[in-house]
Amino acid sequence: MVALREAYHGWTYASDAVSTSLQDNPNALATRPSWVHTVDSPNPYRGRHRGADAARYAPGAAAVIDGLAAAGRPAGAFVSETFYGNAGGVALPDGYLAEVYAAVRRHGGLAVADEVQAGYGRLGHWFWGFEQQQVVPDIVCVAKAMGNGHPLGAVVTSRAIAERYREQGYFFSSTGGSPVSSVVGLTVLDALRDEGLQGNAVRVGGHLKRRLQALADRHGIVGAVHGSGLYLGLELVRDRGTLEPATEETAELCERMLDLGVVVQPTGDHLNILKIKPPLCLDTAAADFFADALDLALTQLGHAG
Repeated sequence: MVALREAYHGWTYASDAVSTSLQDNPNALATRPSWVHTVDSPNPYRGRHRGADAARYAPGAAAVIDGLAAAGRPAGAFVSETFYGNAGGVALPDGYLAEVYAAVRRHGGLAVADEVQAGYGRLGHWFWGFEQQQVVPDIVCVAKAMGNGHPLGAVVTSRAIAERYREQGYFFSSTGGSPVSSVVGLTVLDALRDEGLQGNAVRVGGHLKRRLQALADRHGIVGAVHGSGLYLGLELVRDRGTLEPATEETAELCERMLDLGVVVQPTGDHLNILKIKPPLCLDTAAADFFADALDLALTQLGHAG
């Protein structure tokens, strides 16, 4: 398996094995099984290649995949979030997944898309994160959002892949395909359609992102605003030139926000990014409440500093 660094996929044995987020597992990179291979975090803001140079991430990942095949260990699959969640809702560089998917498929492997956080209309302009990259994965993993609180998840794939899975042994699930869960999932899809929640993510998410971007003009600690729709990340830095992470300040900011009635948590390997992923039914008034509270908390933080 080939996975991205600074990514999170879950806590089961296999999903933890391909999770490399240091905040979810401080020993993530040192404790990978031998069958897991990682490639650079394709972060155009603070990664190895920044800005226009971010186009170098895809060839670099493809070279790792080609190298594994040349060594007689071709990758069975490449797994990644389709929109970089734990790194703060950072969009992947244009064309990244197309080039990396092509590389893994060249050697008989599969492309696995983790849409647990990015999918179901949260990005606004795209229902799935892989649409933003103009690719079609071989396997799509979905959870959380599709049940809206009910424990429900899905693995979506082609019939050919599903039939191969059955050849590896008899599989059953005592609760898989429950009529109750199926009704819940269908009802969530109906609500997304009937209440126009994907469009709401575009409108309210766009408004919220503009409010957050405006904060950067008033508060030097705001380094960047990442994301799309209602999948946003506010990255805090001590210096916009060096991008030194404002880790302690971010923790204090979260405490100040809690005092103001807002629950928000830090993310990223440096814990310096506010993870902003509210319910898709968020309205403009609630978005403004959040932005106003954040403005006040940042002002208090600045005065305290």
